[in-house]
Amino acid sequence: MNIVTLLPFIVLIGAMFLMTRSAKNKQRQAQQMRSDMQPGSGVRTIGGMYATVKEVHDDTVLLEVAPGVHAIYAKNSVGAVLSDAEYNHIVHGIDPDDEDATDTPVVPDDASSLTESVDADGDSADKAVALEKTDTLEKADAVEKADDAAEKTDAVEKADEADEADVKKIDLGKDDTVAAATSEDDKRDGGTDAK
Repeated sequence: MNIVTLLPFIVLIGAMFLMTRSAKNKQRQAQQMRSDMQPGSGVRTIGGMYATVKEVHDDTVLLEVAPGVHAIYAKNSVGAVLSDAEYNHIVHGIDPDDEDATDTPVVPDDASSLTESVDADGDSADKAVALEKTDTLEKADAVEKADDAAEKTDAVEKADEADEADVKKIDLGKDDTVAAATSEDDKRDGGTDAK
């Protein structure tokens, strides 16, 4: 046999060997990662859900998917064990590179901290008076809009009452009790309405 004829078979066997070796290596790394899971570490499942490990068993893990919500997953369903910094960045939005995160000012819930203290020249007092006038005008506009809305609802209610008064009872020529008794008899006899 010539070596030239065996060369394609040798290359094919070598490629298969390399592919199976890399696949086994990936499986070994995944198994190592899953065995290194500890309670408190953040994980991503193969479905893309982020959770915190609460308990680790032989083939299963108990994950906290939301505060107070626990679910049991197979260890094979864990796609990646994340570092604390990566987990906090993805789940909580905390940037580990941002050292000024604790120094950022907190936005107040109301405007009381935004008002200035009284200066010697009285500029802030003028601003306060202007703010009070603006607030008064806004309150008056709100009251006026509320009155308009109340008038519209009163008009709609009156129109509904008038419509109800105009509705007439339609008499089909049969008395209600006779019609009810007839339908009961039809049902017993196997009429079209019988079920």
